[in-house]
Amino acid sequence: MAQQENQLDRERFSCPICLDLLKDPVTTVCGHSFCKSCINTHWDKEEERGSYSCPQCRETFTPRPVLGKNTMLADLVEELKKTGLQAAPADHCYAGPEDVACDVCTGRKLKALKSCLNCLASYCEKHLQLHFQLPPFKKHKLVEPSKKLQENICSRHDEVMKMFCRTDQQCICYLCSVEEHKDHDTVSAAAERTERQRELGLRRQTIQQRVQDTEKDVKLLQQEEEALNGSADKAVEDSAEIFTEMIRLLQKRSSDVKQQIRSQQETEVSRVRELQERLEQEITELKRKNHELKQLSDTEDHNQFLHNYPSLSPLSGSTHSSSIRIRPLRNFEDVTAAVSKVRGRLQDILSGTETEILQIVSQVDVLLPQPEPETRADFLRYSQEITLDPNTVNKHLLLSEGNTKVTCMSEEQSHSNQSDRFTYWLQVLSRESLTGRCYWEVEVGGGGVDVAVTYKNISRAGGSDECLFGVNDKSWSLSCYGNSYNFHYNSIMTPVSGPVSSRVGVYLDHSAGVLSFYRVSDTMTLLHRVQTTFTQPLCAGVSVNPGSTAEFCKLK
Repeated sequence: MAQQENQLDRERFSCPICLDLLKDPVTTVCGHSFCKSCINTHWDKEEERGSYSCPQCRETFTPRPVLGKNTMLADLVEELKKTGLQAAPADHCYAGPEDVACDVCTGRKLKALKSCLNCLASYCEKHLQLHFQLPPFKKHKLVEPSKKLQENICSRHDEVMKMFCRTDQQCICYLCSVEEHKDHDTVSAAAERTERQRELGLRRQTIQQRVQDTEKDVKLLQQEEEALNGSADKAVEDSAEIFTEMIRLLQKRSSDVKQQIRSQQETEVSRVRELQERLEQEITELKRKNHELKQLSDTEDHNQFLHNYPSLSPLSGSTHSSSIRIRPLRNFEDVTAAVSKVRGRLQDILSGTETEILQIVSQVDVLLPQPEPETRADFLRYSQEITLDPNTVNKHLLLSEGNTKVTCMSEEQSHSNQSDRFTYWLQVLSRESLTGRCYWEVEVGGGGVDVAVTYKNISRAGGSDECLFGVNDKSWSLSCYGNSYNFHYNSIMTPVSGPVSSRVGVYLDHSAGVLSFYRVSDTMTLLHRVQTTFTQPLCAGVSVNPGSTAEFCKLK
């Protein structure tokens, strides 16, 4: 009785907003009491409306009432705290909107400690005691609190679903198994759980093995980085010793070699670290997937296990090389040998634009070349935003969509006079200079568009071949006309077979000398690939025929 009175007092002196005991209580004109901070916060939200309402009776006030502390009420709350009100359950013991509430509690419900799969109910610590004390309840299956207990009930027969139909891949009750699922392959939910549990175990073993294999590759990469740094350092030291023996004219060349080695070292170490980071990310993802499978594996409710099992995403293939082979640790040693060799041919070396030393440095390649991307997601990792340069656009071309779309017009546009503009051919270049690895996509519309890549110093004035994409040695072009493709370079046309799409993807690996054109749809289809040596930064470009459009797509 005393506990009930105590709880009644607590409810009487609780704030209707925060449901906790009143703190610094104030009373509105309508007679309702709140914590001062709670009512002020509530009215702050109504400031823009210009009227203020009581959260309990909805009476409105204009202007905003001035609140004073209810001293008598504050004294009563403090007195009640001293007489045992603090013995009431802590606020965090009550069930909130995100918690599972006890199904037995009346009034304000406590958080459930367990859910019973037999009773299909959830219980707080107090009401759970019968399951520990009475023999009939001791055999019940208790699990962590769940809001989904009713999903275990068959909506057709109002029976617990303890069977699983393998034909329809769903949980069913016993009556379902002898009626609409009569001729289906049915087993107990527990038996199906056992089978799926075994499959989960095999999948976890696969993940764990992949984690181990990837960790080995990471260690190999770490060793490779150490070898790179050691070899580069030794090459720098040896080269410095040799150059100190040379006359003053060799001092500048020594500095050039040293800088080239460091640059190549940084490039190769960066590649090692990039691959290492990708492998570590894959380890993290595999461990996260393993944790997800373990959580499902540990689910005690068979039905919930079987309900969630189909939603598991399939295990993706490994993105890293199956094995990383470290080549013999020669690396930069050839540089030292080259320095010694050219010492006797000083005059010939100094007169050349590139020395044999620098050539050897640039050939240091300690890892296998990076593979070209395969899926569209792989290509998008290198996506490059392309905007068209208004200073280069032909006067019959109209730029729109933030200079990403070009349309061929019958009349000249009001472009300013620029020396960089294509004066004859219907072409335009990108603002961006392209180096490294880049990928972009062009949406093609109409009768004919050339998707091109070119050096920035391509000629612009007049109608000579030196200005037209694909008809000189400064540009590479894929022509998209009707239902066919053709590739052009240096006046040589190569027919390209493959399904036609309105979207063309372009992949550039400048340092590797790779330029590839793709048909973009559900999958990436290679149309044409170029292997060459690029000597300058490149620009993207398009040539648009009358009645056609080309738009560089936003990929991020």
